[in-house]
Amino acid sequence: MQKIARMAKEEIIASNQLIAEVIGQLDNFKLTLPGQIISLQELKKLLSEMINQLVSNDFSRLVSILYRLDISERKLKELLKTATDKSAGDIIAEMIIDRQIERIRTRNSMAKDDNYCDEEKW
Repeated sequence: MQKIARMAKEEIIASNQLIAEVIGQLDNFKLTLPGQIISLQELKKLLSEMINQLVSNDFSRLVSILYRLDISERKLKELLKTATDKSAGDIIAEMIIDRQIERIRTRNSMAKDDNYCDEEKW
């Protein structure tokens, strides 16, 4: 039972870290999400709405943001072609969230590697 509770706590911490990471990245582009976001579903919904606005009103800015977030253009085009049941905002929001998850995992694995002394790294 404690293992389940611990896993839930770890998932909550990871979720909060991801939410903070995405919000921080968006702040770098002067995109502010309204209110306090408490879940990944809420983050995805708000991010999707924001992206749909950019698609309609400022597409070149959206392209610039996606480039700076390192979102794969090839993968995005493929998903937009094949996922006809989702809006472009939903698809792009999921890609942004997935990319941030990947960055967090990479950063965490690099931090674990830094625990060795410099001589042991070589």
